[in-house]
Amino acid sequence: MPGRFRPLTGLPPCGDMGTQSSSPSLTCVRTLRVRSNVGGGLGCPDDRASAGVRSRLVRVAGRSLKTEAIVLRSLRFGEADRILHVYTLVQGRLGVIAKGARKTTSRFGGRLEPLSHVELVLHVGSGELATLTGADLVRPHSAAREEPYRLAVGLIGAEAMLRLFPEQERSDQAFTALTRFLDLLDDLPVRKGARPELDPLGLAFQLKLLWVAGYLPHLGSCAECGSDGPFAGFSARAGGVVCRDCSASLGSIALSRDGATGLEGLLKQPLAESRQVVSSARGARDILAAVAASYEYHGGFRLRTLSA
Repeated sequence: MPGRFRPLTGLPPCGDMGTQSSSPSLTCVRTLRVRSNVGGGLGCPDDRASAGVRSRLVRVAGRSLKTEAIVLRSLRFGEADRILHVYTLVQGRLGVIAKGARKTTSRFGGRLEPLSHVELVLHVGSGELATLTGADLVRPHSAAREEPYRLAVGLIGAEAMLRLFPEQERSDQAFTALTRFLDLLDDLPVRKGARPELDPLGLAFQLKLLWVAGYLPHLGSCAECGSDGPFAGFSARAGGVVCRDCSASLGSIALSRDGATGLEGLLKQPLAESRQVVSSARGARDILAAVAASYEYHGGFRLRTLSA
């Protein structure tokens, strides 16, 4: 991997995703639970997570699977069906067909809307799509879905999950981060006239997903030459912040002091504290540019929800 963009060696901070060994600039990371307390904020997690996760994962007879999941995308299919892209606790991302879900008499009702936290019973056959046989709501997240600003922030997060975690590979940390993000999104203050893509909660969530996916940006010194700064840019190719001299030679993204401080703060602090970390619109724009550059360089994609 070029530069100093480090593969994942730990997990993001207390209140978001898990435990981590010490890092040069990012500390205080602990094991977190899968479901956060409603209305309790995002404080430090408790250690009952693993047992709770296992108790809610049930392998049932034959090829059926019962698991918690988040609906990331829902598409119409045929005359009455839906194709769902879900992120499951037990198996990561899955494609699911919900037969008859669009019928007024469907037993699934409104449980399959995007951003819904659900418990699904799936029949997993040899095809690409699992078949939905049962669904119960864990949390509907209707408050996030029914307000346009919150919905826009949520859909950015959902697309980031889809693009960064495309495989059927379990990640407790990614699932936990997603559920905590959606819990906070329900109560997110609506900022009239503000751009959803610059919302601190959405930016923090995307940075933590990049971390869990294996791309932890180097922030403590220049990612190219190792100097202590001052930092003037962010280079996805080098893997983090770069000094003035290296910034010019690399053609990096300009990075203000607020942007550099915000990047480190959003990675260090729990999602619940993201609004206190980003101090200016310029800083938010710089962080967004760094996130988008990381997507494009390391993943080869751009989020459509960021360019809409």
